[in-house]
Amino acid sequence: MSVLIELAVPLILASVGIHALISGTDIFPALCRGAVQGLETLKDMLPTLVVLFPAVYMLRASGALDALSALLAPLIFVSTVITHLFGGSAGREGAALQLGGSIAGLIGKIARLDEKDMHIMTMCGMSAVFSALFGTPITAAVFALGVISVGVIYYAGLLPCVVSAFTAYFISILMGTEPVAFTITNIPAFSLKSCLLTALLSAICALLSIGFCLGLHGTHKLFEKLFKNTFLRAAVGGLVIVILSLICRSGDYNGAGMDIVERAIGGNAKPEAFLLKFIFTAVTVGAGYKGGEIVPTFFVGATFGCVVGGLIGLDPGFAAAVGLVALFCGVVNCPLASIFLSIELFGAQAMPLFALAAAVSYLLSGYYGLYSSQKIVYSKLRAELVNINAK
Repeated sequence: MSVLIELAVPLILASVGIHALISGTDIFPALCRGAVQGLETLKDMLPTLVVLFPAVYMLRASGALDALSALLAPLIFVSTVITHLFGGSAGREGAALQLGGSIAGLIGKIARLDEKDMHIMTMCGMSAVFSALFGTPITAAVFALGVISVGVIYYAGLLPCVVSAFTAYFISILMGTEPVAFTITNIPAFSLKSCLLTALLSAICALLSIGFCLGLHGTHKLFEKLFKNTFLRAAVGGLVIVILSLICRSGDYNGAGMDIVERAIGGNAKPEAFLLKFIFTAVTVGAGYKGGEIVPTFFVGATFGCVVGGLIGLDPGFAAAVGLVALFCGVVNCPLASIFLSIELFGAQAMPLFALAAAVSYLLSGYYGLYSSQKIVYSKLRAELVNINAK
């Protein structure tokens, strides 16, 4: 086993070279695209690091953290950059949310806050990094308030989370980061027909969200079962990503893929794009590479909505936006945050239809979610306590 692990990287490089030689594929541009995406991820996360690293240094100076804890933040960041640099399909927000929540929690411990105030501190950290990364401060605050315990919103943390989100937002703007925003050219009139079609697409996206969550969790369990060694698991996952990239002959499904999301909202998406992105993401996350699932959710939802929405009679660009919001709501179980997300990403003109999309997706997506630690406190169907973890 140890010999196999040592030979994993040379075997991967050799297999790529042999495939390129036989097929006549020029792999240098693909490697360049991966490097560019990694550097872009580094640039996008700099504002978050400006906010978070001083906190780490303060904690180190206080003597509260040992050397391992002090190195945690850079390691999480570096691992995410490595995932993007080598073509992994993941977002940059996963590590950032962990980073923000952990550092805020550590600051709370230094300040000797009690358990309830520590909970609010963690939500503030999550709000700050979400806001800095996406430029959506209201969504960030509401998301942090509701994602931990579905059905319960901690209003005591509303002001602290809003202040954290807006502070991080303005710092990111000063650092030159542009907020994520899209323009929808053809918004349908608010009518019975548009409501029915939006609800239909949202219901389909709710079913897709169940499959998305089951697929990601199932792939992770499969990798753990087949490959007990962490390094071997990562090597095999990397090899699979390389092979898939060569087969697809495209870098569209590596990295975050926000350019594909923008293209889908413009009304253009390949029919197979959502499925391929799901496969790339499942392999990347399942093999243990660090990164977030929210941006891949945007990709899958937008491309799926663009294709399916056009088939049922909606404008493809608008349907892509609906798919993005509906799938996001289905996998994170945060309908209010999803509605605010639609406003901050697409404007308020189509807000009633996006609210309908979020409501339908939330209702029909069951008790599944991206985060297994997420607690669903109240039933989605009845006014009763269920108190279960997301599946």
